[in-house]
Amino acid sequence: GLFVTDYFTRTPRKLSPFRSFASIELFHFHIPEDTVIAVWNLITFKEQGGTFGDQCPDRSITVYFRSGAPSVINPLHTHFPRDTAVPGSFALTLTWTLPNRTTGVFNVTSPLPGDWFLAAHLPKDEGKISVKGLYEECQYLFQPQLIVQRLVNIAVLYPGHVTEQSMAPHNRSCLYKVFVPSYTSRVLVEVLRCRGAGGCPLWLRVRAKAPPLHNSTTLDCREHTPCQLAQDLPFWQHWYYVLVEKHPGVPGTVSFQVTVQLTDCSRPSLARPPFLPSSASMNMPHSFGSAGGLALGDSPPPTSPNDTKHPVPIPVTSHTGERCWPVRPTLRNELDTFSVHFYIFFGPNVSVPPDRPAVFVINLLPVLDSGGVLNLELRLNVSSLCGENVTVFGCLNHEVPLTSSDNTSVTCETESLAGFLLSVNATASLSRLRIPYPQTGSWYLSLRSLCATEHGFEPCTNVTAEVYLRAYLSPCINDCGIYGQCKLLRTNNYLYAACECKAGWNGWGCTDNAEAFSYGFQLLSTLLLCLSNVMFVPPVAIAVRSHYLLEAAVYIFTMFFSTFYHACDQPGIVVFCIMEYDVLQFCDFLGSLMSVWVTVIAMARLQPIVKQASVLYLLGAMLLSMALQMDRHGLWNLLGPSLFALGIMAVAWTARTIRRRHCYPPTWKRWAFYLCPGALIAAAAVLLYAFVETEENYFYIHSIWHLLIAGSVGFLLPPRAKPSRRLGPLPRRKGCGYQLCVNEQEELGLVDPAVASINSICTS
Repeated sequence: GLFVTDYFTRTPRKLSPFRSFASIELFHFHIPEDTVIAVWNLITFKEQGGTFGDQCPDRSITVYFRSGAPSVINPLHTHFPRDTAVPGSFALTLTWTLPNRTTGVFNVTSPLPGDWFLAAHLPKDEGKISVKGLYEECQYLFQPQLIVQRLVNIAVLYPGHVTEQSMAPHNRSCLYKVFVPSYTSRVLVEVLRCRGAGGCPLWLRVRAKAPPLHNSTTLDCREHTPCQLAQDLPFWQHWYYVLVEKHPGVPGTVSFQVTVQLTDCSRPSLARPPFLPSSASMNMPHSFGSAGGLALGDSPPPTSPNDTKHPVPIPVTSHTGERCWPVRPTLRNELDTFSVHFYIFFGPNVSVPPDRPAVFVINLLPVLDSGGVLNLELRLNVSSLCGENVTVFGCLNHEVPLTSSDNTSVTCETESLAGFLLSVNATASLSRLRIPYPQTGSWYLSLRSLCATEHGFEPCTNVTAEVYLRAYLSPCINDCGIYGQCKLLRTNNYLYAACECKAGWNGWGCTDNAEAFSYGFQLLSTLLLCLSNVMFVPPVAIAVRSHYLLEAAVYIFTMFFSTFYHACDQPGIVVFCIMEYDVLQFCDFLGSLMSVWVTVIAMARLQPIVKQASVLYLLGAMLLSMALQMDRHGLWNLLGPSLFALGIMAVAWTARTIRRRHCYPPTWKRWAFYLCPGALIAAAAVLLYAFVETEENYFYIHSIWHLLIAGSVGFLLPPRAKPSRRLGPLPRRKGCGYQLCVNEQEELGLVDPAVASINSICTS
């Protein structure tokens, strides 16, 4: 056949260490139908400061692949919440082959068509809190590229029609596909009139959704006569691919015929007729099966004189239990993003008769619904059992309902079909199932009741069980509990939700308490971070005593908002917020920087030099507010105003030193007992904040930071200015003069200056 190659790529993204699924980078691809091979080229490179990061350490990169929905990963080996199903995925670890670049390749032969998702992350680190802009951070960028090769013009087989084929000596295989509509219980593929060297030297392989692989369902036509391959419970509304492959080393041409027969489960004794009108054309609802065994969506194929003949009758053996039951639809009610409820008509209480299953369908929309959690809940009404030992089993299967002919079977899986089992009885009347990141499409829930006896389960008689059924889609499992936050994330045009845990809790639903903080530890960390701000009381007292009232007001502001910001910023349950978190954070950061600003300006003693020194206080407040609004965690946005204040202080001290021709401050005691200790304490606080603080030691290192900063302010704040010792004004020379005594109300702007009265005229 003819091959077509398609190429897809994604923009490089920076990878982060894994903490939760919210920290991974997710990539979305779409693989077209009839793809025979997909090759992912995984490119990873390092960057540091805009250049190649040759000096960056090698950190392994883990990549996960999954078809239909994002991967449910657990690299930290935490516990999943109860009643949670974990779907599988492929995983690949990339190692570095070059100092700043590495490449990995992941091949998938005959991949499933549709959506594919890649998730990538770095290994977990120690959680160091780095100051933004302090140094050039090593960045690990990941870029996946996809190359697919697909076949075009694959021959289509039509049910009930015979297709003739001659395989030339240089050809090894022939590929066909047939569409399987809804309510098909069996697909039978048969090779007829096979002629070749040594009988029928052919392999017959069948696979759903994609071309067959070496491990697909296979039949050797040499050993089986007739050469028939059957697929029970096929996937509905999908293509099935048929591969006829010649044995290696067979000379000459091999001729054969291929035909496909589909069994309609509404009439299992008959094959699906090829020329009957579809139920859709007769306005019959698909959820209740075909009307009178009519085909669903079949149309007569185009006739061809070379390879297609008239339909031939194929004997079909009647299989008991292949009868399909009516499928009850559900009503979709969208409340919000990933918040969807599926309501059952005449529900939510459903009756499960003893002689047949009750089947329901839940339709998940492509792409839109795969980023949440599918929740299913069964609750048995014990009073409806009439004293019988009844167990209601539920099988949840994707794309086809499981209707087993064995009434005593309690499994939800077959050789080609996987499912999830739920059960409720008089003892355990409640059962739940959670599927994170479910595959989209139709999910079928089959409920049936069996009675427990000494010999196992047997069909019940005259007992109709009543079950409360609830199905809904939620963003996260139990909204991540009290120790987590459910975050709505986006990658390009794809939305998904994930939990971000706190206070040492881990897991997909923040339910793993192996490393959780105890209540006492949370209370201790909160008290340390809050009460350490009491260290600002001595600087406030010193400022008031030295008549630095503005500085004292700033220190009180800082102490107040730092206390309540840290009380609101706690990760656990010991939390107290008097305002919105963003307001408290802004005021805490502003107060901290303003404390540094007013302290340095006070140390400069600008009043004798600059008459309007208070302008600098207002200027600092405006500059710091602007810097915090731009980036609260940026280094230079915060360090710039502080350096500017230090520059003003240095200029003022230099001017005094030059004017007095003596070092300022003039006394060695001021340097030895106040300035040097205060500067050392402040430097130690900055070093702890920038290089030592991590997420694990945050509560006590940051508390020490509070103590050191407040202590340094107490040392650095200058003493009260001494009164001036200059001589008073000389006595005025006697002569004529006068003094205007203006009304005090005029000074306050309370009267019109035009009518101001002169209270007295003093003459001498």
